[in-house]
Amino acid sequence: MDYESVRSFAATWGLVALVIMFLVAVAYALWPRNRARFRDAAHMPLRED
Repeated sequence: MDYESVRSFAATWGLVALVIMFLVAVAYALWPRNRARFRDAAHMPLRED
């Protein structure tokens, strides 16, 4: 394997992997079951304990 073939493979499949990871992160953040958890985390700095 030379540099160009490794670079081409990384450019193609690396982009695919990053897009998939991004979509998984967005789906996790917008999943309805996680809404209460994220709302609680968002209000955490405003609590006076």
